[in-house]
Amino acid sequence: MPALCLTQITSWGIVYYAFPVLNPAITADTGWSAGATTAAFSAALVVSAVAGIYVGRVLDHRGPRTVMTAGSVLGSLSLLVIAAAPDLAVFFTGWLLAGAAMAAVFYQPAFAALTRWWAPDHIRALTVVTLAGGLASTVFAPLTAILAGHMSWRATYVVLAGILAVLTVPAHAIALKAPWPPAPPSPPHITGGHEQVVRSRAFRMSAVTFTLSAFAMYAVVIGLVPLLMERGYTTTQAAWALGLGGAGQTLGRTLYASLARHLGVTARTVTLIALGALTTAALATVAGPYALLVSVSVLAGVIRGNLTLLQATAVTDRWGATHYGRLSGLLGAPAHAAAALAPFAGAVLAGPLGGYPALFVLLAGLSIIAAVTALGTRTRPVIGPSGG
Repeated sequence: MPALCLTQITSWGIVYYAFPVLNPAITADTGWSAGATTAAFSAALVVSAVAGIYVGRVLDHRGPRTVMTAGSVLGSLSLLVIAAAPDLAVFFTGWLLAGAAMAAVFYQPAFAALTRWWAPDHIRALTVVTLAGGLASTVFAPLTAILAGHMSWRATYVVLAGILAVLTVPAHAIALKAPWPPAPPSPPHITGGHEQVVRSRAFRMSAVTFTLSAFAMYAVVIGLVPLLMERGYTTTQAAWALGLGGAGQTLGRTLYASLARHLGVTARTVTLIALGALTTAALATVAGPYALLVSVSVLAGVIRGNLTLLQATAVTDRWGATHYGRLSGLLGAPAHAAAALAPFAGAVLAGPLGGYPALFVLLAGLSIIAAVTALGTRTRPVIGPSGG
């Protein structure tokens, strides 16, 4: 548990959150456009979504040690490629390698490990690790900025690659060597293996639900700053609203276990996504005062924190933990791809729609559709501490 907390903070902080801090320096130094460099980063997220399907299969059979250790090594090497990139082609190559590393070191393999090793108390374990992961930007965004203030972006990435290797490679190799428990038996209502689950209506509707929800959620996160600036608030005020929303996300994760005890999985899914739609609509329609907007941003963060754990437990609550890695990879792939594309799509749509308030109305509508499709995710419940 401490090892996974450490490696999630470090992996997310270096491979994911360092980029937005360094991107202005990258574009200024190289002359590459911000659109091109951001496209490389988004391509990494898409690769991560696709690679996660294969990673999930390996996790079910072999456990997380080899996958996450190899991912740490690949992540460090990919950052060195990015740091040395003489042109955009090599820069893209480095980020595509980083995308494969993301699939092997981010939440999905950590969730698979916790679900198998900590069952039936996996909700508490997932909560602890996601709380730690929420500190990634708090720790590494300022550290990256400090490094970039004293050296080039290339040297900063070299240092970060070293930190990633030193902190995560031995932690994954040493702390994850416990025997991998055999897969628990499938629930009685699952008779045809994972193929039956993937073909089921509940699985398909779950994929649609989480994809729509992820698109709306990530577009809201990226669009909050320009939304507030359109309304006349300063960049600093908008950044504070976004940052406090992140604090709300951490708070939300502490509440999920209690919510899971009181609501069944389908009711929980519908409720959380509908509340997400409500907060998005509020951000679209409330122009002020500033304190009220900050309060809505914090509440939206609370919902986002719960949605992270909702997806982490979606497979076990409905189909058990027998094929958790494979099913979570398949279920998460379209949602992760939507999350990767959401920032671009939001920026592109905001202009034709007439601004970010109209965009947020559209995103609220998508969340409402996701809440409706969530009604189709009902399956025979798996009895356990998640409240199923």
